[in-house]
Amino acid sequence: MSTTSPERLGPTVTPDTQFFWEGLKDRRLLIQRCDGCGVLRHPPRPMCPHCRSLAWAPVESAGRGVVVSAVQPRHPQFPWFEDGYVVALVELDEGIRLVTNLVDGPADGDAIGLRVAVRFTEFAGGLVLALFAPEAGA
Repeated sequence: MSTTSPERLGPTVTPDTQFFWEGLKDRRLLIQRCDGCGVLRHPPRPMCPHCRSLAWAPVESAGRGVVVSAVQPRHPQFPWFEDGYVVALVELDEGIRLVTNLVDGPADGDAIGLRVAVRFTEFAGGLVLALFAPEAGA
């Protein structure tokens, strides 16, 4: 599912993260897999922390996981976030963790343990982010 929202600050794109942001534009959640040892990693970085290989390839995540931590920031209020937004740490089924926003779900601590699925959301200027919402039937 894709929705359009008005405005959001864009990321700083580097050569190490460019594949991730381009994947989101194509509605694909890409993560790195080390070519040396096969370990998945996120956030993107040039060297594998396990075997120190510089070789890697992007793999597509199924975009499903569970909320392992969540917080509802109160201050400062940024104009591009709705009041009461939730920042969540999601452990993807592939075993890596991703910091994101939880939408259409419970607030902060009530979200822990919730099964979620990716929701690609487009913002003004063509920015696409991977937000997460409760998984259907969860």
